[in-house]
Amino acid sequence: MVDDVSPGSIGKGEPLDGAHLTVTAKAFTENLILGAMIGIAFQAAGAEVLDRTGIQGSIGSREAIRNGDADAMYEYTGTAWITYLGNSEPITDPQKQWQAVRDADEKNGVTWLPPSRLDNTYALAMNQADFKKYRTRTLSQVAALSRSDPSAVTLCVESEFANRADGLSGMQKAYGMKVPSGRITQMDSGIIYTQVQKGSCTYGEVYTTDGRIASMNLVVMDDDKDFFPNYNAAPVVNSRTLKKWPAIAGLLDPITKKLDNKVAQDLNARVDVDGEDPHQVALDWMKEEGFVK
Repeated sequence: MVDDVSPGSIGKGEPLDGAHLTVTAKAFTENLILGAMIGIAFQAAGAEVLDRTGIQGSIGSREAIRNGDADAMYEYTGTAWITYLGNSEPITDPQKQWQAVRDADEKNGVTWLPPSRLDNTYALAMNQADFKKYRTRTLSQVAALSRSDPSAVTLCVESEFANRADGLSGMQKAYGMKVPSGRITQMDSGIIYTQVQKGSCTYGEVYTTDGRIASMNLVVMDDDKDFFPNYNAAPVVNSRTLKKWPAIAGLLDPITKKLDNKVAQDLNARVDVDGEDPHQVALDWMKEEGFVK
């Protein structure tokens, strides 16, 4: 990374001067933005930063942190608890979920820093016309509709969601939802939003921090039984790196405290709706917040 940044409210005294650090991120909008934020913060604090953001899938970036090929990224508590650590039951309290992940990952050489309020979990959403027709606001109401009027409920979902225990099958079981396979269509995430907006599916799988929810004026169903795991974003750092450069924790904490679903939706929309570059969006926000100059 070669951003021309200097310390603002973070990085004063350049506590990472002399450090050569690698940041990573998964290849979707929000994680690219968050990865860039870490890299920009490191640069402002005096480090030279190698950009390895944009790794496909979750496992690649995770392994890069674990084995020391990368030093830091923003990861999601639910992903770690279920996908990496092999648990089947999420912990409903977000702080306890983070603590459980932090404690379990310590032996893997991965340190979890305090989490943000940004919770990028799954949801179902519908367009305004269908909302006016069916008036569902919760997943329990969607389940009731699937039983009382089966023809009313069609679902558009990603293939990953369709095959995850914390996805479609688990949701249907938890809520007693009965949607036959013939009324479920699997498609790419980006297409789901446009199909829901057009009404081609009554409900589509969305991510709660996606900027397209607001831009398309979609109505998100409340997970009233707290089925979906908490996916709070938190910085994860290779433990050896953090021991060598302990200033990393204090550097990232103010950024993490600013992150919530509204901030994420706004920043994600600048990329997914307005077509801006994720790194530039991160840099602009870091400057606007006064973190860097």
